[in-house]
Amino acid sequence: MSSASLASPPHPLVTRARRLAHDLLVPHAERVDQEGVPASHIEAVRRSGLLGLGAPEEYGGADAPAAVAREVAEILAGACCSTWFVQTQHHTPVKLLATSDSPVREMLLGPLATGESLAGIAFAHVRAFPRVPVRAVPERGGWRFEGTVPWYTGWGLNDVMLLAGVTDSAEVVFVVAEAREQPGMRPSAPMRLAALTAARTVSLELDGLWVPQDAVVLRTSQEQFAQVDLPRAANTSPAVFGVASAALDLVADAPDGREPARSLRARLDEVRREAYALADHPVPHECVPERLALKARAYDVLRAATTAAIVAGGGRSMALDSRAQRLAREGMFLLVQGQTAEARRTHLGALASGQPSRGSADGLSVRDGTLPQNSASITLM
Repeated sequence: MSSASLASPPHPLVTRARRLAHDLLVPHAERVDQEGVPASHIEAVRRSGLLGLGAPEEYGGADAPAAVAREVAEILAGACCSTWFVQTQHHTPVKLLATSDSPVREMLLGPLATGESLAGIAFAHVRAFPRVPVRAVPERGGWRFEGTVPWYTGWGLNDVMLLAGVTDSAEVVFVVAEAREQPGMRPSAPMRLAALTAARTVSLELDGLWVPQDAVVLRTSQEQFAQVDLPRAANTSPAVFGVASAALDLVADAPDGREPARSLRARLDEVRREAYALADHPVPHECVPERLALKARAYDVLRAATTAAIVAGGGRSMALDSRAQRLAREGMFLLVQGQTAEARRTHLGALASGQPSRGSADGLSVRDGTLPQNSASITLM
């Protein structure tokens, strides 16, 4: 019996993601890049069951393993990074609601798990602490939010958002709010960005937005938020591997591209294995320096892969409808998406040394996972 016959079949959601990518996302990716993610794309993701990827089965979700979620993310990001980015916001509110005892859980988790409702996130600004872009103030049996959400993706597509603010006592308050213009919340015009303009990103001005107490999903200290968030943000996004792999497919199909693509794919596969092994580490807050170093190495391969796709495409790569150019711009976006101060410091150090980073990050302990004071910082998204 051959080794191939012993391999287990792909998870049904992986099969659906591949079909969705092949039939819809890849053929229309260049148009979407220029015109925006259409509601029909999100509807197709919903029909595929992918919005319930990590949701509890009892609420209509798939409760898929982390490895399946990562593979699906690679497939979607490599096919159409803008569509991936809109739908990936959805999974964080789902996971948080699944572990919450809030009254809003029973109202929203079912519709979110089945994809009947789409959720976005508005809490990356919490990482700016001790600066507080959005303040949460208790008022009238609920919470009032004041300030500016710098980045909110999926405006006009999302039904609800997971919004967070910080109180005067450094408590982080997460609530669910409707993702629409309303008293106390006003969106900017859609942002024009070098990459992923299609993902419908706006800023949100909050001027007394009030939500009831029943909409609170979680209250936690800023310190506890940072302790959970820093290791998670240190892991390499599966989208990095998806976009890099799609770029290498273009290189392999070009004249003189087969051997460079093979060599770069070997590097990509190596760092992918190591990054996912650390992502599955049983103690999430350990090995943060190694996670950051692997992230820098993955960025190095991503940059090489997308550059190779541009080179292989020649002058055609300069056209706005060039797949190689789109992937290169998406790769540029991924270099700063979810960027913490620690990730930026590690990445810049690796770039300055001219070698992929394999060192440690200042102020982080490999042995006990100790986090530096004020470790959380502002990110792009």
